[in-house]
Amino acid sequence: MNLHEYQSKRVFARYGIPIPNGDVASTPVEAREVAKVLGGPVVVKAQVLVGGRGKAGGIKVAQTPDEAEEKADAILGMDIKGLTVGKVLVDQAADIRDEIYLGLTIDRARRRVVMMGSSEGGVDIEEVAATMPEKIIKIAIDPFIGFRSYQALELALELGIPTELTRSFTQIASGLYDAFMASDASLAEINPLVVTGDGKLLAVDGKMVIDDNALFRQSMLAEMRDIVDEDPYEAEARRYGLSYVKLDGEIGCMVNGAGLSMATMDMIKLFGGSPANFLDVGGGATSDRVAAALRIILSDSNVKAVLFNIFGGITRCDEVARGILVALDELKTPVPMVVRLVGTNEEEGRAILADAKMETAATLAEAARKAVAVAKAAREGSAQ
Repeated sequence: MNLHEYQSKRVFARYGIPIPNGDVASTPVEAREVAKVLGGPVVVKAQVLVGGRGKAGGIKVAQTPDEAEEKADAILGMDIKGLTVGKVLVDQAADIRDEIYLGLTIDRARRRVVMMGSSEGGVDIEEVAATMPEKIIKIAIDPFIGFRSYQALELALELGIPTELTRSFTQIASGLYDAFMASDASLAEINPLVVTGDGKLLAVDGKMVIDDNALFRQSMLAEMRDIVDEDPYEAEARRYGLSYVKLDGEIGCMVNGAGLSMATMDMIKLFGGSPANFLDVGGGATSDRVAAALRIILSDSNVKAVLFNIFGGITRCDEVARGILVALDELKTPVPMVVRLVGTNEEEGRAILADAKMETAATLAEAARKAVAVAKAAREGSAQ
């Protein structure tokens, strides 16, 4: 779950990280009132869950409350990478002398939380990693002893933090780690952490990504979820307890189990196809969940074929078959489908599908090969 900038910074503030004074506005008039309270120059920033806001014109400086109202009016309703701006953050403008990147993420290869710092703050960290990897300093944190002050001092030295700001930087780095751990985050970053003209450190931008699997114990963060900015089909999948990620291919995949899903996608690639999604219906999938999953897959106009690969352990193959037919009765789609059912009640499931004259397969390789073939035929047919 992604948090907006203003939400992330409010979390940071609870852990002693200094942030600019500011507030959120959903109308130009509200933006004017916030700017009036703050006094002096302000920054009006689009609040959408996507990067590149500045390049898209979603961040503007205003010198007066009236100008803040004008800037907010220009930003609200703007389309940024397919998302409509519904809120702006009006922050007190900072006198920026220098910019630093500071972030935490999970390095799965090291099996550690890693703190990253770069003197190239204010730039996408991916861009820095691609063009100047030597500019990124990484410190792996032992999960049993946590983040230590000597590690913050080491990072400060590598980043060239002025000596008089070392104590402040250590407090911010420790606070960011505490916020990351307490929030069950998979990413927490300050970009940029700025050195102001009066020699202070200030987090003028922030981002947090929270692990969805931990939201059951993060009720306050769960309430911050902004479904308006989320993919509607991913939100629908979550409502039915499905794991869904949209990809760029043309063969929709419905599989039960994450490992089997990955193997299915690999097999599609092996036979020259491209998966349109990752979708795990999980164990014990009922017919209504299967129907919901199929609706979500077919919502993607790029899908030319659908491959079902169900191993019936907890999940009953006859339930899956009924779910497929329920969805097809509702959707009336011309998209060809290939089904592989193995396991609990597989004979019943296959009989249900045979009565519906659906394409079936006995092995994953056979199913993938058939799915790639029918997708190719459908693509060529639509091109004529």
